[in-house]
Order: sequence, then structure tokens, then C-alpha cells
Amino acid sequence: MSDPCPLAVEVTNPPAMRWSVGGLFLEALAARDFTRMADCLDPNATMRALLPYGPDEFHGATRIVETFRLWFGAATGFEVLDGTVGEIGSRLHVAWRLRARPTPWGDDDWHVIEQQVYVRAVERIESLDLLCSGFMPASQS
Repeated sequence: MSDPCPLAVEVTNPPAMRWSVGGLFLEALAARDFTRMADCLDPNATMRALLPYGPDEFHGATRIVETFRLWFGAATGFEVLDGTVGEIGSRLHVAWRLRARPTPWGDDDWHVIEQQVYVRAVERIESLDLLCSGFMPASQS
């Protein structure tokens, strides 16, 4: 008898991924606890980001955390509107929508930011591929 699904591909299971590290990263972001955020990252982690100004790369946990601190650390108004953790293939998918003010450049109006991150992780996050909406005026969201 012929194979009923000739295009089937054998899938091997990747190393066990810890969904919890994605949740811990999201919780650290929500609390703007940059020390806890650093604890989620491998010291040699990398982040590739597609940002409104174009692609960028950040190397090392310290540099990645400082980037998030630059984006969100100085906001006096900050709230998480939505957050999710899931899995796609061998990667974690972590997404969030935030509302913050002022922006890093000092605009005091509320802005909404949405970011999607695809993560490679086992015990700690080894790499992040991030897509960012940019700071969108809340009145337009």
C-alpha cells in the first residue's frame, strides 16, 4: 500500500523548551524589572530587531536589557494592555501590547507599542527576533 501522505516530513523534537522563561520575560517587562529581565537572558544572547527606522542587532544580555530600558524605563505612565506566550515550531512566540508616556523622545501623550518576539530558549533566552510597531499615538490606535 502506498504512503497516504507522500509529502509528510518527519519532525524531530527540539530540546525541551521552557515556556516559563517566555512568561518570566514578559512579567519582567510588565514590571519594568530590568534585573529580572537580565536573569531570563543568556549572557551571550542576541536580539535581531526590525524597528521603525530599520533593522538593528543587539549583542549580549546587558545591551539587550539596556535597549528595553531605553524604550520603556523612563515612562511615568506604563501599562500592559495584552500579552501572550506560545510556541511555533521550535521557537517560543512572546507578544505584548503596551501603553506608555512619555516616549523616549519626550512626547507626553499616550502611545501604544506592540512587539512580537520569536525566541530560542532552553533554560534561558539565547536569541530574540523582534518586530516592533513603534510608538503609535494612542488616539490613532
